[in-house]
Amino acid sequence: MQSHLETIARETGISLSSVTATSKLIAEGGTVPFISRYRKEQTGSLDEVQITTIRDRMLQLAELDTRRSAILKSLEERSLLTPELKKKVEAAATLATLEDVFAPFRPKRQTRATKAIERGLTPLADWLLENQSADPAEEAAKFIDAEKEVPTAADALAGARDIIAERVADDAALRGRVRKIYEEEATVSSKIMYGKEEEADAQKFRDYFEWSEPFKSIPSHRMLAIRRGEKEGFLLMRVEVPLDRVVQQALPDWVKSTGEAGKQVSLAVEDGCKRLLMPSMETEARLSAKKRADETAIGVFAENLRELLLASPLGEKRLLAIDPGFRTGCKTVVLDRSGKLLHHTVLHCTAGSQQQAYEAAVEVTTLMKKYDIEAIAIGNGTASRETEAFIRKIKITVPIVMVNESGASIYSASDVAREEFPNEDVTVRGAVSIGRRLMDPLAELVKIDPKSIGVGQYQHDVEQRALKTSLDDTVISCVNAVGVELNTASKQLLSYVSGLNSSLAENIVAFRNENGAFGSREQLKKVPRLGEKAFEQAAGFLRVRGGAHPLDSSAVHPERYALVEQMAADVGCKVEDLLTNDAARKKIDLKKYVSADVGLPTLQDILAELAKPGRDPRKQFELFSFQEGVEKPSDLQVGMKLPGIVTNVTAFGAFVDVGVHQDGLVHVSQLSDQFVRDASEVVKVGQKVHVTVMEVDLKRNRIALSMKSKPDLDGQRRSAPGDRDSRQGGRPQPRSGNFQPNSAPNNDWFSQAMNNAKKK
Repeated sequence: MQSHLETIARETGISLSSVTATSKLIAEGGTVPFISRYRKEQTGSLDEVQITTIRDRMLQLAELDTRRSAILKSLEERSLLTPELKKKVEAAATLATLEDVFAPFRPKRQTRATKAIERGLTPLADWLLENQSADPAEEAAKFIDAEKEVPTAADALAGARDIIAERVADDAALRGRVRKIYEEEATVSSKIMYGKEEEADAQKFRDYFEWSEPFKSIPSHRMLAIRRGEKEGFLLMRVEVPLDRVVQQALPDWVKSTGEAGKQVSLAVEDGCKRLLMPSMETEARLSAKKRADETAIGVFAENLRELLLASPLGEKRLLAIDPGFRTGCKTVVLDRSGKLLHHTVLHCTAGSQQQAYEAAVEVTTLMKKYDIEAIAIGNGTASRETEAFIRKIKITVPIVMVNESGASIYSASDVAREEFPNEDVTVRGAVSIGRRLMDPLAELVKIDPKSIGVGQYQHDVEQRALKTSLDDTVISCVNAVGVELNTASKQLLSYVSGLNSSLAENIVAFRNENGAFGSREQLKKVPRLGEKAFEQAAGFLRVRGGAHPLDSSAVHPERYALVEQMAADVGCKVEDLLTNDAARKKIDLKKYVSADVGLPTLQDILAELAKPGRDPRKQFELFSFQEGVEKPSDLQVGMKLPGIVTNVTAFGAFVDVGVHQDGLVHVSQLSDQFVRDASEVVKVGQKVHVTVMEVDLKRNRIALSMKSKPDLDGQRRSAPGDRDSRQGGRPQPRSGNFQPNSAPNNDWFSQAMNNAKKK
């Protein structure tokens, strides 16, 4: 265990004492948010990223130990474990090294070498290695045996070479050197599968029909694109180095003479490299490249998800939420300030007759007045811009906000939605979700699988367990960073609070429903199965507005209430005064309260929290509007400058919604006037940007955009098909509809509708 802690400290650059303390806290059941926030003295103020790195590396090293134990057991059971071999197994620092040590002793399926061994040719192989300057003809003749299927001396030599070839391929030192060659010098190439050139589905991989680039520098999205093309049967991929480069590494270790026997060994070495070692190394290289690509793609996904979850909330407002549509109308709901459904209807405002549009206008104005609506949320899918234009023509004075509805359909058909609205259909549930997303994106988005939100690249191609772990970590981090109101949170939101799980979250909600609102954090201890450890981990992240203790609505942990009370007493005031009186807080001398348990980092956090108790760390909400009159791709013209919202960030650029139901791509080369290596350094999901239209391809539904101050409209970079295809999920694309421009309501009868509504 100590050696693992030292390994982690060496790899991460984190002090051994911090690694040791963090690992102990994790082993005791501490969660990453809790340790990061409330145990800074023990860890040396490590942040969540550092703590997560330590946790994940501990798991990896534990898996290495498990594999090491399995190998030792296998060797011991087969009486192969010598003191020297045991020492090598125990010294292996990586899984690859461990497997290299085990390779010669791994139980093998039937191979050419095992067949040769069964025919008794091992002594001949040993003789060739030891007598390389001699002529092997006479020695080989001794092994001729028809019963053992060795009819000639040539057959005996061939079998001996097979044995040597396998030994060469299993040589741990050679494998280590060749592995490094593959890592540094290999080339990745792809070709179109024979006979697939003209297939329509193959065209999205056209860039990779004849592709080659260095293995060590291939971008993650390109590797995943080629792998997908291979998986779908359109591409062939190879990771290669020249045969001579590998053989040169092996010959000095195995060939000691140019004699006839030495030539036999040389042939065996070349065969072992070509037939056994290089395919094995290629498989390893492919797996390592996949792992690297997965890590990058998962990191991109997690960062995008974080930005989406921490998007600015509008807050508690009475809302009119609209899920737009053409033929079936716009599903419309009214929500109160807590998100409770008050009313639902269908507005036929984007298709059909003028009479239907007139009636929809009357209904909207009536609802606005009846429920004192404070804002309108419109989903950004099909018919969104047409719906927005309709609403604006009524001359609404409250904010009108376009809301990203990705994943709303997943929620509306989920068990969570059915439980919340058992008597409503999916269309009503979807509209409710759109409205609640505007109020509080985090509280609503936690109700659906993060993979359904549609941010990231090649999300279905990466290792799914690693993706889930990363996304869950991201959601947990965001939920605990913001804090959760105990008396209004859903069980889905509560389940992500540090120390809680779905079962405890359900118990909290059941207790709340049965006993009424929680009056304090302390009351949490009465919830069934919520023990002291869970309370310790969760309490600081749960808020009780108007709780029994003034600090119940803050991020100050209950374990520090007595300390704050002492501070208040020392400056001659109440705890409530410390929350409202800056002069009282300035009297506090933090150094007086430093102890063995509490250091300055925690005391500074407490003082900052007293200044702004329960502060929401998310940015203040800002209104945004798309360019009027630009509602569909055909409205776009090259050179047009437009406002937009970043909907997805990938390794190769960013997708931007400019309000035409089809996101445009700002390639990484067009993100800035300066060189950009990583798109996430320049833009974030949800960021408001200004872009220039570079290219519009209506046939393929592709829009190229630029964020440069002076883009080159004649020499724009055209994105690779693989780049486009990597964006899975994402915002909905237009569905067919029968909306016609001449069916839009005119201003005269809109004014009439407004007057009629006012009279009512």
